[in-house]
Amino acid sequence: MTALRILHTEASLGWGGQEIRVLSEARGIARRGHAVTLAAPAEARIVAEAPRYGVPTMTLPIGRKNVSGLFALRGLLARERFDVINTHSSTDSWLAALACATSRGAPPIVRTRHISAAGGRNFATRWLYRSATARVVTTGEALRRQVIEDLGVDPLRVVSIPTGIDLAAFQPADRAAARKALSLPVDASIVGIVATLRDWKGHVDLLHAMARLSPSPLGEDRGEGPMLIIVGGGPQRESLERLVKDLMLGERVRFAGEQVDVVPWLRTFDVFCLPSYANEGVPQALMQAMACALPVVTTPVGAIPEIIADGVTGVFTPPRDADKLAATLASVLADSPRRGELGARAHAAAHARFGEDRMLDRMLEVFQAAVRAK
Repeated sequence: MTALRILHTEASLGWGGQEIRVLSEARGIARRGHAVTLAAPAEARIVAEAPRYGVPTMTLPIGRKNVSGLFALRGLLARERFDVINTHSSTDSWLAALACATSRGAPPIVRTRHISAAGGRNFATRWLYRSATARVVTTGEALRRQVIEDLGVDPLRVVSIPTGIDLAAFQPADRAAARKALSLPVDASIVGIVATLRDWKGHVDLLHAMARLSPSPLGEDRGEGPMLIIVGGGPQRESLERLVKDLMLGERVRFAGEQVDVVPWLRTFDVFCLPSYANEGVPQALMQAMACALPVVTTPVGAIPEIIADGVTGVFTPPRDADKLAATLASVLADSPRRGELGARAHAAAHARFGEDRMLDRMLEVFQAAVRAK
């Protein structure tokens, strides 16, 4: 296989599953002998995190759709040769498309869509996806169908490639030991969520559900009921902390903050819950929880049904319904054999489908197809 020179562009200033996938994918493909570079705004969090992944970066003013970003990309393409550009957010996708359209000998563009937020259906957006972009990658089949149906893109040019995870790192371990290491009560009933603190991840619904879970659904005299561990940082932190006070949840909720390594926290949970109500592709945290053999309670939103079989590898609950979420959590928490069966089947499914190597193989196939079609 001929080594490729790949440029990733990312306009997002935030930090979450999308940015982590960009860096983990870039690192994995670089380890296979390809030259990978990331271009992003200087103030973007991904620039600060890239050295930890060993991904070379260059800073460009591409955080907004403006002339300076366009000319910065045009200048880069004039100075350096790339075989393919992989864009990730709306702003950098537009800037890259215009830069390539106005540059001689520009490389093909692969556009990765990470979330299921609806895009525009106007002429300009159709041009971006139908003509300016050689291939479109989505993180789930539901997103793939959305691109095809909403924008009229040739189905042969759109492929679903869920994010792969490091299965060697995400493994179950002794729960009691994990809790002792993090100073958590060994005998507590613990629900956990790992997600950026954005409103559509459903943290508010989960807190309201937890307020309904008292006394303990396990039927034991544990006073105030099960705990909730919230792992992640983001813009909703202060409002969620206020809600915890308003609901009088007190010490039953612990904010662990953003964690470089979430594995130790996952290993402390009895149940993993992700009650998203919008925008999901295939959430990495959900796959990570499954790989750690956790029973999962989640919602059938976005591409989540592509990895969770309701009642088999997880349990679905309707989005935006705290009452039903509480009832579902109570049912799962109260049934230890069921939790064990759900976790075991989730672990097996994760190891069969979610490995990082599979993602890398398929992304390289897409890059090579885009180059050949140029």
